[in-house]
Amino acid sequence: MKRAINFGAGPSAIATEVLLEAQKELLDFRGSGLSIMEASHRSKLYEDIHNEAITLMRELYKIPENYEVMFIQGGASLQFAMIPMNLSKGGVAQYADTGTWSSKAIKEAKIQKLNVEVVASSKESIYNHIPSDIKFSDDADFAHITSNNTIYGTQFKEFPSTKAPLVVDASSDIFSYPIDWSKVDVLFAGAQKNAGPSGVTIVIMRKDLIESGATDIPTMLQYRTYSENNSLYNTPPTFGIYIIWLIMKWIKEKGGIEAMEELNIKKAALLYDAIDNSNGFYVGHAQKDSRSLMNVSFNIKDKNAELEAKLIKETEAAGMIGLKGHRSVGGLRASIYNAMSIEGIEALVQLMEKFAKENS
Repeated sequence: MKRAINFGAGPSAIATEVLLEAQKELLDFRGSGLSIMEASHRSKLYEDIHNEAITLMRELYKIPENYEVMFIQGGASLQFAMIPMNLSKGGVAQYADTGTWSSKAIKEAKIQKLNVEVVASSKESIYNHIPSDIKFSDDADFAHITSNNTIYGTQFKEFPSTKAPLVVDASSDIFSYPIDWSKVDVLFAGAQKNAGPSGVTIVIMRKDLIESGATDIPTMLQYRTYSENNSLYNTPPTFGIYIIWLIMKWIKEKGGIEAMEELNIKKAALLYDAIDNSNGFYVGHAQKDSRSLMNVSFNIKDKNAELEAKLIKETEAAGMIGLKGHRSVGGLRASIYNAMSIEGIEALVQLMEKFAKENS
């Protein structure tokens, strides 16, 4: 069996070691005679995995005790609605608009008739940078940012400081670098890029924000429902959480979040160097000071769609998939999440350099 080199934006690559362990345990988990998919979510067999996954996340991410870790369904997109539902107090909800997903979050808040303010935006430049000196009001109900923008290849290098609760959509860079929790009050992420398969959303939230959240909204949309029941109020996505547990173990074995960050910096540098040293054949979308370590969006000179299609065809022939840019911006995009090996980056760079020589 030959594994593809998966540059897809999500669902994305999962480490081969993780998949092999899941394969080994698929029919008989811990001698139970059951797949973990078949185990009751009320059984000790499953609850041990559930709790171990949370414990590992707390350890690796250094999550303070006054934060709750919750597993929620509905994807990160549901959080665009749940955050304002729970945290709005009749004041202002503030957003930094840095791409498609923050725009969707703003739309969901407006649907709820909130007083929404966009305090910074890079929309006019096709989201090619993170606005500098973002200032949120200290008395805002909450302030919302998207830490990494998959489509446009931009990423916050430092989170804004504010006394208002800072909400971070970290769907595409969770577990890829350490978090300064003194700056973050809520962090959420769909698991399907760095943390696991699709179907699970991780929400990490200050407990006092959960306790003071709205009570006049449906039960399943209140964070306290998940907090008070250890995310076991109803049947959680058990297999997805099991894979998250395996990935947390894998990250720990690789040296933890700090080691992930170090490797991610090296991987991104290799790819950006190939773009920057191509004599203009490749052109990155993001401004250099906003470049993402997770998603590298670029074009061929003059946005040559014919050559871009040719390059994608050649990468696919070489066993690389997922390099076609998002339909909204076109071009090319390499998503290089935690599970992408440095060897995969080297193979792509080698092909890109050969292609540039042959087609300049």
